[in-house]
Order: sequence, then structure tokens, then C-alpha cells
Amino acid sequence: MLPPHMGHWPPPIPPQKLWEDVTARVFRAHWMIVPLQVLAVTLVFVALVGPILTSFGFAWVLMMTVAVVFGSLAYALPSWWYGTFGLREDHLVVHTGLVMRSSREIPLSRLQAVDVVQPLLLQVFGMAELRIELAGGDRSAVRLRCLPHKPAERMRTVILAYAAGLPGRAPEAPEWAFYRLPFPLLLGALTFRVPVLLSFIALLMLLTGGVVFGEPGVFGAVVPLVLGLLRYFWGPLARYTDFYASTSSDGLRLRYGMFQRRMQTVPPGRVQAVRLVEPLLWRALGVARVEANVAGYAGARQGDSAVLLPVAPRRRAFALVNELFAESEAALVPLTRGQSSSPRFAGVDEHLFVSSQGVFCRVTDIVPVARMQELRLTQGPLARLRKQVALEVGTPPGPAEARAPGREEYEGRALLDVLVGYAKQARVPEAGTERWQTRATLRRGNASGERPEGSRTHGDGGSGTEGPEGPTTGTE
Repeated sequence: MLPPHMGHWPPPIPPQKLWEDVTARVFRAHWMIVPLQVLAVTLVFVALVGPILTSFGFAWVLMMTVAVVFGSLAYALPSWWYGTFGLREDHLVVHTGLVMRSSREIPLSRLQAVDVVQPLLLQVFGMAELRIELAGGDRSAVRLRCLPHKPAERMRTVILAYAAGLPGRAPEAPEWAFYRLPFPLLLGALTFRVPVLLSFIALLMLLTGGVVFGEPGVFGAVVPLVLGLLRYFWGPLARYTDFYASTSSDGLRLRYGMFQRRMQTVPPGRVQAVRLVEPLLWRALGVARVEANVAGYAGARQGDSAVLLPVAPRRRAFALVNELFAESEAALVPLTRGQSSSPRFAGVDEHLFVSSQGVFCRVTDIVPVARMQELRLTQGPLARLRKQVALEVGTPPGPAEARAPGREEYEGRALLDVLVGYAKQARVPEAGTERWQTRATLRRGNASGERPEGSRTHGDGGSGTEGPEGPTTGTE
């Protein structure tokens, strides 16, 4: 007897297997996105226009609501049907729009980061959103909404494999646990900050005074205090609850969120600079916050994705820096103090440029010399009278801003020359393809005197204007 599938080769794929091979099919979002969009439009209409229509009678409200439901359905259903996406070799192809059709073909070699996000409503239905960050500015991100959670995870794995230069059917890279944030430490660190403590004390005093002395006017000052606490205490608490960081060959993986679960993957080489923030009271606890300039994130997305470790022991924070910047030891870089009145320190070795400043809040900025984009010596009017200069290190936008102010002219020039020399040396092993899994082969070829065709001579960051001779330099 013939096998049951011989009459219709290739054999049909069961629905549960449909997402296993995402490299050879075209997909669209889950059908649940259609009723959700219709429901959202209807609720907005009822909330904004409904009260106005009530003056004409309940029948008008009902009739117009039905019209909005069918109108939004007539638009959402074809938009969902024509909105498709899929992988074509190492390109992501996305088709959107109903009236104005749009097609995007994105080379995955430009991938900067890929996140799987689950807002609370999508968690209820077991769905997720895939956010793909690309080099090219604030409008370059691709958002694939309303995907089943498991398929979204599989699509993330395939996209990272293509971006690394591996076959799309490669299995997910294994990961190794790096740090899990205990909830008591997160709660204590968020509370143990001077602005939050002062806000708590002021709120208690106002509430007590209003109740004891019967002054309802003081409650007007309670509102901004409550809003500030929601912004700087409850917001980070809900965002970073159940925080877990792990490392893998495809980058740093971060999972966190109470009401909005998020899995963020930052591929190797995309972190251009790191900042360690240690507020005054945190130094007593021996903890710090780690932020980063991540290539590809822009605008509001840079602020949302800049935090790599919200709260961690100081030694663990430096361990992450050493993990991100290979062959480096950030804590051992020798620092020298500048001539300015405030404590400002800076130092450099063959791998890193490190600057530190602040009394009440100590801030340490760390930039690998292989990823510096610009070096500048600046000198204002007062600095010219004092014969001092400031060395500034250019990086992509982000919280880290490495600079060494208050240096003698000869010292600043010598520091710049040292950095340029280290940058030229670092460019040789770091040069090569954007696909990080193929760099080991490239480096072995360089060690034997060979040079692959088409290789470029810039750092891993994939952005900036560095040439083969290192970062650009300038004087102001």
C-alpha cells in the first residue's frame, strides 16, 4: 500500500507544526487582533462621542455604535488579511496597509536587538509582540503584533540565527544564568533613595497635618507627591519585578516585568558604552545600576531599553561589564584625578576608557576603545585662562557620556594620543563582518595573513564614522 501522503506530496503540516519551520512560509498576526481592534475603536467612540449623542436619544447612540462596529470591522479584517510577513533567505519581508500598501524588505545583518514583549492583555490570550530594532534611526523598528507566544519565541531564534550568519533552522543557543534580582533587594533599593525617602516623609507629614488640623487645602500638595512616587517608585518596581539576566552566544538576554513581560536580547557588540550609577545611599548597600548605550535604539526606545541591571551588587555590575567587553577588567583601570574642584577621575588601558565623577551620586562611564566614534579636545574661555582642556569620547546616543575635564593641555593631548594608538590596535581584531558568529573564522584568517573579501574595518557597533585608522579626532 502507498503511504497516505503520496496522493498530495508534500504531506500537509498539522496546525500545531505550522510554526516549527518559519523560514519557508508567510505568516500573519493572530486573528484575535481583529476583534481587539474593533473593541478598542468602539470603546473610544462610546467614551468620546457617546455622551454627545445621548441628547438625540438612546436609539441614535445604539445606531451609531453599530455603524462604528461594522465600519471598523470592514477595515480591520482586510488589513489583517493583507498584513503578512515572512523570511526570504536572510531578509525579513513585511507587507502592511490596506489603502496605501507598504512593503519592507529588511536585511537581518542590520539587526541591533530583538525583544519579545507581552503586555497584560496579550498575556491573558497567550500572545506576544515581536520588536525588531534595526540600525537606521527611530523609525526603523519593526513591530510584529499579536503573535502566539511560542511562535514569537521561535521567530526570535530564527532572526538571531540569520543575523549571526547561521542557517535559519539552527536551534536556539544555550544560555547561562548570570544574575537574578531578588525582590527584597529591588524593593529596598528603590526605597533607599534620597528623593523617594523625602517624598515619603513629606507625604506622611501632609496627610497627618491635614487630618489633625482639619486643613483640607494641604491635600492639594499630596497629588504631585503621589504622582512622583508612582513615577519613580511604583513604575520601576512593576517594570523590573522578576528580573533575570543570562548570557548566550547570541547576546545578553534580559527577562523582566510584572504587568508587561519582556524578553530583551542584545546581540554581541551592540553595547557601545556602559554607565554605572551609585547613589549616595546605595553605596552603603554596595549596589549599583548598570545602564548602556545600545546601538540601534533611538528616542524613547533608548530610555526604555538602556537599563541592563536595575539593581545589582557592585562586583556583579563590573562582572557584566567584563562580560560585555571581552578581555577587559574595568575595575582595574588606573584612574587619575583632574584639576577641577569636583572629584573627576579618568583612566585608560589597552581595552577601556573609564571616567568617574560625582559626590552624592557617583557615575562611572566605561567605553571600549574599539568602539569609540570620536575623540575631541574642548577648551572654553575659562579653561583657556587656566590652560586646561576636556577630553570627550563620542558614542551613540544614550546615558553614558564619557569625558575627562580639567586636564592640563599636555596631559589632555597625551591622553588623546594614547587613546588613538589603542584604538588603532583594537580595530585589527575587532574588524569584520556584522554577523558575530562568523568573526572567529575571520580572526583566524587574519592571524594567518589572509583577509576575506568584502570585510570592512570598523568596530562591532555597526554605526558611526570610524575609518581603518581608528576614531576621528578633533579640537575645539
